[in-house]
Amino acid sequence: MRVTKFLSLLLLAVPLVGYGQVPPDDQLPPGFMLNTNPHMATANAGGGGRLGNRSNGSVLGVDSVVNWSSSFYYPGFDSFGNTQFAWQYTMVGHSPLAQNDGSDSSWFGDTTLIGAPVIPVNLDLRNADGTIRFVNGHRLYVDATKLVAPILKSPVFSKTSYDSSEDPTQFTDAVSRAEFFKKASDDWHTLLVPRTPTPRTMVLLKGTYAFALNSDGTCCRFVLVDENAFVNALFPSTPTDTTTVMGQAENAGDIRTRDISTFLFSDVYLYAGTTANCCTLGFHSYDVEPGDQSNGWKERRYVMNYSSYISPGLFGAAFVDVTALSHEMSETFNDPFVNNATPWWLAPNGVCQNNLETGDVIEGLPNATFPINLNGMTWHPQNEALVQWFAGVTPSSAIHHAYSYPDTTVLSAAAVSQKPGCKP
Repeated sequence: MRVTKFLSLLLLAVPLVGYGQVPPDDQLPPGFMLNTNPHMATANAGGGGRLGNRSNGSVLGVDSVVNWSSSFYYPGFDSFGNTQFAWQYTMVGHSPLAQNDGSDSSWFGDTTLIGAPVIPVNLDLRNADGTIRFVNGHRLYVDATKLVAPILKSPVFSKTSYDSSEDPTQFTDAVSRAEFFKKASDDWHTLLVPRTPTPRTMVLLKGTYAFALNSDGTCCRFVLVDENAFVNALFPSTPTDTTTVMGQAENAGDIRTRDISTFLFSDVYLYAGTTANCCTLGFHSYDVEPGDQSNGWKERRYVMNYSSYISPGLFGAAFVDVTALSHEMSETFNDPFVNNATPWWLAPNGVCQNNLETGDVIEGLPNATFPINLNGMTWHPQNEALVQWFAGVTPSSAIHHAYSYPDTTVLSAAAVSQKPGCKP
């Protein structure tokens, strides 16, 4: 079961499509993405909001990533149009509002270490009958394994300097520290510990995807996948399902309930209904499985994200390399169970929502990304909205009285609580 917001064989004789021949009906031009809408899958009230000063502990009755809860107060409306003042939220790690009592072995000082498997997912694009597919004499197969080593050197998993931390740290930790800069101790950190389990392969049949070839005729500049087919091939339908990518990883023990797992793709994006309605570049979610006697019958939640590495030139400067991964990982830190409701908000990019999706507020803006030079490459993680923006806290209690980070100038004021659907 999934909860999300909103992707050795015998070689058989197949006909080849040579240069100069009519391309297949599911082959797209290389410049197709320039005309798409890239994104991640996702009440007038007076007075400013206020963050709570106490933690409510972790979510009870679940076996999942370590988490803590608190609340903020800001007049607004829920999804049904009812007035609501208090908004509870759950975040990854241990609370910055409380100190360690020594009862949890995952503490090292005030640092929480989170297992972070990075699983590359290759794409095997087949004919409608399941046979291996070739175009221009080249097999339609996308290899994501080559991305793992570079990704581990990115700011998502490697440390660099931010003014929210005395010591170099990871991107998501820096954002978290910026949010609670005035509350957290100097050594409060939530750090990802990456590992690289067995790569997995997703097999898709013709009719569920479209593709563009590289300039030399090889596969693939990018691949677009029907979102329903993608989700069905990713999430297991039963606890013992090993036909899906995530089911294989769960049953092999490659991912654990206390992890944040990344399923990494190479220029693989999702569309809804038709390729004209694209593109989703990533989402965060979790798979739900039943507990048993070994874990006290607690519901198992495997927190995860699908993120695509984005090659330069596809979408422009607002979406490149780790933009999607940084977006989804930051949102996972702020809303691991995709249920943190907020008052309705209208972002500068025109997005209207009522949830604590910190990346959706900023995605696609001209200054959406924050270039970081690290390990010989310039990376482009996305700036994130801080919880004070959603809570209407004025002035902000975050670092530098900011509402966004690392670029504190992207959002200049707190969100104004809207009517449902941001209607006038």
